[in-house]
Amino acid sequence: MNDTYLIIILFGSFLGLMIMGAPISVSLGVAALSSFLYLGENPIKLVQVAFTSVGSFPLMALPAFVLAGALMEAAGISKRLVVLAESFAGPVTGGIGAATVLACMFFGAISGSGPATTAAVGMLMIPAMVKRGYDKGYASALTASAGGLGIIIPPSIPMVIFGISAIGMSVPREAIEMHGQFQTVSISKMFIAGVFPGLVISCSLLILNYIRCRRRGYQGTAEGWSFGTILHAMRSGFWSILAPLVILGGIYSGFFTPTESAIVAIFYTLFVGVFIYKELNWEKIVNSLETTTWLTGRILMILFTATIFGRVLVENQIPAIVAESMLSMTSNLYLIWAMIILFLLFVGMFMETLAAIMILTPVLLPVTYSLGIDPIHFGIVMICTLSIGFATPPLGENLFVAAGISDISLERVTNQALPFAFVSTLAVFIIAYFPEITLFLPRFFGY
Repeated sequence: MNDTYLIIILFGSFLGLMIMGAPISVSLGVAALSSFLYLGENPIKLVQVAFTSVGSFPLMALPAFVLAGALMEAAGISKRLVVLAESFAGPVTGGIGAATVLACMFFGAISGSGPATTAAVGMLMIPAMVKRGYDKGYASALTASAGGLGIIIPPSIPMVIFGISAIGMSVPREAIEMHGQFQTVSISKMFIAGVFPGLVISCSLLILNYIRCRRRGYQGTAEGWSFGTILHAMRSGFWSILAPLVILGGIYSGFFTPTESAIVAIFYTLFVGVFIYKELNWEKIVNSLETTTWLTGRILMILFTATIFGRVLVENQIPAIVAESMLSMTSNLYLIWAMIILFLLFVGMFMETLAAIMILTPVLLPVTYSLGIDPIHFGIVMICTLSIGFATPPLGENLFVAAGISDISLERVTNQALPFAFVSTLAVFIIAYFPEITLFLPRFFGY
């Protein structure tokens, strides 16, 4: 009965505050504090838990990757990647739309953020698509949907948060007896595992883009491919192409950790922006630092309160209760995957991605581990599913960004984005039901 009251207080106060319009960090913090007071805990413990939540070494990668992405945009690296992707459009039906998806993949490999990817690519590609005769709503919807790749293609900020959330995970004793001791999730392994799932979702968007463009009559360029243009774009963007190769190559080879790779990315960008492209000046560097401070502060506020919320869940065995309840309904792996994916899709529509990961990882990971699902596989499926929430209402951050760039109504973008959300969901089911898509590369690299 005590557990029942605790669950009502914890989730009831959280949902109640969210309905009233309170910020997610406030809702999480007040819900956790209410539970602490109900349990008779010293409120000082809340502050201690919040403080220690930012003491992990992997978390240092968070502001570093945010700064690296901001600097790359200011230095002209992201612009050259987009131009390179556009040069491959050619005469293919929907080619410029396909180039938009490719540009989001490129920028996702240096950004790690969905809205940042949508903004950086959308500023260039949405006007380019409109100029080629694309409907503004369709161009914005495609960019918003492909922007979700920013958190799937490594490096990814949500992958870092998932790895931190899985630290000290509590799993049912029966699961440990059956599958062995739970291993801490490696962020490097998460980065490697995200490559093929990112490609699967990208391919689903490319296929639907081709079908829809063919129906709408969105043709490619009449003059065909220009090898001169492609060669010029590759030559101009050589140092931009090298950026994700340096970052990911260093991680995959084991030469440096994800946290160290973020620092390498910053210094690489400074060198390229100042000495090669010569587009990076003090004003742009200061603006990038301001952007990093604002985004990192916002993320850390959520991280503080979500960590406390998660600690209450774990210490009171609520994940074990949820796991037992789900497994009592069915032990069919495919049905449980379907329930988890549909639940995450629903959550992603209303909750910020990082908060959802921090709250739900302690609840859902023990369930999947009890079924023998690899924690890395679960983490990738979770992030892929939540990425769809960037382009689904009512939260849909990417939708707001794309609608703002194209200066059209949110409803117009949303209507065009729903088919892309549907095919992305089908892709997530494929990733979930075929774990080798996720786990092949980590095994290949010996993780």
